[in-house]
Amino acid sequence: QVQLVESGGGLVQAGGSLRLSCAASLTIFSKYSMSWYRQAPGKQRELVAGLTSSGSTNYADSVKGRFTISRDNAKNTVYLQMNSLKPEDTAVYYCNARWVLNIWGQGTQVTVSS
Repeated sequence: QVQLVESGGGLVQAGGSLRLSCAASLTIFSKYSMSWYRQAPGKQRELVAGLTSSGSTNYADSVKGRFTISRDNAKNTVYLQMNSLKPEDTAVYYCNARWVLNIWGQGTQVTVSS
């Protein structure tokens, strides 16, 4: 069964760090572009960070310099290291894989308290 499973969310104080993980049950994982999106209450889902199969990255302006996306193709896993977290980073974070399929995870809650 093709699926993405996120983990690593939780409650953290402003200024703290979290690392999200997304484990993918995909064949040829390395071919997929992997991304993290987030959706805060009452807002649209937005792209946070993306990482192509060739290693190119892109970030939302609001997280540049604070968040880092990376992948381990041997483990079929993508990560999002989040540092210097702010209350406005509070959202449900979703993993996305895109190549021949477009797949979403179930999301993991990140809450940053002030």
